[in-house]
Amino acid sequence: MSGRPDVPGSAGEGAGAEPQTAQGDAGESTDAKLAELEDRWLRTAAELENVRKRIVKDTERSRAEERGRVTAAWLPVLDNLELALQHAGDDSGAVIAGVRAVRDQAVDVLARLGYTRHAESGVPFDPARHEAVATVERDDVAPGTVVEVLRPGYGEDSAQLRPAVVVVAKEAE
Repeated sequence: MSGRPDVPGSAGEGAGAEPQTAQGDAGESTDAKLAELEDRWLRTAAELENVRKRIVKDTERSRAEERGRVTAAWLPVLDNLELALQHAGDDSGAVIAGVRAVRDQAVDVLARLGYTRHAESGVPFDPARHEAVATVERDDVAPGTVVEVLRPGYGEDSAQLRPAVVVVAKEAE
């Protein structure tokens, strides 16, 4: 032993080592807290983005469902116009022309809302687009062919308001 007291900065025991002070502990504590807060902020920002995306998706789904309900409400009106035109025959009076114009306008509105009309005969029966209510024996068309549309269908795939009600050809027995 040299008899000299160890003084910071001298060549003694504490040389080269930083003394532990309350300020050093506070710096480490502040860095840890800052890292924790940054992590929490990033997680909150990500959660907020997920919530925003979910709200957008839910809003789109709600709008599509509501559009379907509103459009479906138009179908009985369109059906009655169709019946009026069928019962009127070939009379080309002003009333018939007016009813036909209203029907065409209603069909156009449905199409603009995303529900196109399907009333094609001569096409293969498709259970996703057609509802068969009867079959008839026909030699002039292939079995499984739509031969008459009793009520048109509207829409496509998952946005289908209703299938077309049809009569389908079957093989003669």
